[in-house]
Amino acid sequence: MAKNAYLCSPKTDSGMVSIDGLTVEFGGTTLFSDVSFVINEKDRIALMGKNGAGKSTLLKILAGVRTATRGTVSAPKDTVIAYLPQHLMTEDGRTVFEEASQAFAHLYEMEAELDRLNNELATRTDYESDEYMSLIEEVATKSEKFYAIDMTHFEEDVEKTLLGLGFERSDFGRQTSEFSGGWRMRIELAKMLLRNPDVLLLDEPTNHLDIESIGWLEEFLINNGKAVVVISHDRKFVDNITTRTIEVTMGRIYDYKVNYSQYLVLRADRRQQQMKQWEEQQKMIQETKDFIERFKGTYSKTLQVQSRVKMLEKLEIIEVDEEDTSALRLKFPPSPRSGQYPVIMEGVGKAFGEKRIFSGATLTVERGNKIAFVGRNGEGKSTLVKCIMKELEHEGSLQLGHNVQIGYFAQNQASLLDEELTVFQTIDDVAKGDIRNKIRDLLGAFMFGGEASAKKVKVLSGGERTRLALMKLLLEPVNLLILDEPTNHLDLKTKDILKQALQDFDGTLICVSHDRDFLDGLVTKVYEFGHGKVREHLCGVYEFLANKKMEELQELERK
Repeated sequence: MAKNAYLCSPKTDSGMVSIDGLTVEFGGTTLFSDVSFVINEKDRIALMGKNGAGKSTLLKILAGVRTATRGTVSAPKDTVIAYLPQHLMTEDGRTVFEEASQAFAHLYEMEAELDRLNNELATRTDYESDEYMSLIEEVATKSEKFYAIDMTHFEEDVEKTLLGLGFERSDFGRQTSEFSGGWRMRIELAKMLLRNPDVLLLDEPTNHLDIESIGWLEEFLINNGKAVVVISHDRKFVDNITTRTIEVTMGRIYDYKVNYSQYLVLRADRRQQQMKQWEEQQKMIQETKDFIERFKGTYSKTLQVQSRVKMLEKLEIIEVDEEDTSALRLKFPPSPRSGQYPVIMEGVGKAFGEKRIFSGATLTVERGNKIAFVGRNGEGKSTLVKCIMKELEHEGSLQLGHNVQIGYFAQNQASLLDEELTVFQTIDDVAKGDIRNKIRDLLGAFMFGGEASAKKVKVLSGGERTRLALMKLLLEPVNLLILDEPTNHLDLKTKDILKQALQDFDGTLICVSHDRDFLDGLVTKVYEFGHGKVREHLCGVYEFLANKKMEELQELERK
């Protein structure tokens, strides 16, 4: 562990980022044009819009990792902007603690530079020269800046941040190369938060976090007092942290000074107004065309006809925002009836070598139950699912009931699709009954509308494959659905469609998820994984979270 490292003291100046006239064009299409807004010091902004609207591109331009076709992004000279992309790789060769401590690398550099300048002052003898005087000035300026920094040891800040993001103390000395992509993302997030930036740009930060870490991140962002711009499909997270919503749609932006839920109400009002204005304009256009048609050969009306033709040519047609497709209801095929208890387990446990994941898991899943597996990453949620799927050997007894037909969605499900089929063929192969007439609507709702349905599976991105695999699963007749993090690559509208379908599903559901909003109203029982045990809570997810906070407070009092 490094010594004599220091934590940046907060700035007193009010950092602001100005975005002026941003336009992005590629491949002959305009993603957005002439976009302008200002990020103020304490703004917590949600960037919203459907997939492909340009949200991530806008965030990359703000981060300086991509350039716009036209327009500028400007900020005061000392403004620190930190960017967390959706996909990244932490360098190998350091421990978790060392990598997180890289947040303070600039302070080591500042200290080394000061040492060098002070040594130079001590050895030079040309006291009267201009160079010596300017060296004194440089040392004075840099010293003032360096010693103004809060001189507290940084170890406790690194520790607090890593623990908050779900790491154990025993992880601190492990090499970053031992961790999965999701945990590396957390290390990167820790580095960003420790840098104490003026503006945080976060692209889907909750995708790799469990429920407890999301709660910690929310509190951190709210209490940090700095500007945040976030893209997230976790509605509850967005609602809890943001004070402003910027929607990117049809090449422009709408800026609302409210959180996500209030924005939805205002957006519906706006669309209603647009619809009314569009209808009035269409009526006026039709009346004008009728007039032109009726009098185009009449000499006395020639001037009036010409002026109306010109007026129509110059008329700007009112645009109505894209329709919300979340009204589509996805109906599962009726599930074949299973026995009364699809899953019964007693004393189930699992260890990999000397590392014990959990032990003594005893639970009975009744037909029609909808349950959630929650808990910190690495506590065994996916491991127990794999035991149910007979993919892993385990201790104890685990039985599946009579006529149980499982539909299983895991993170690797996407890799099992037939790469030579198109998106449409993949769904057409499994769709039965009424849903066959709605395949196009269904594909549109899962963001495969228009030409996208003709793409071959092999050219799809990871997120697109995940969505397709999930949609395919939902159309197969099963009576036990096991979903492992199904919402990671879904936007809010698609999540609503999926949630509605799962609520209507007449079979049994086991869902591993960290998405509180998705689980709310869907599950009635929560199994909590932690400290090597699996505990049953007979309640919904919000009641479970409320109870947990209370338990933690009581534990503090007992200590």
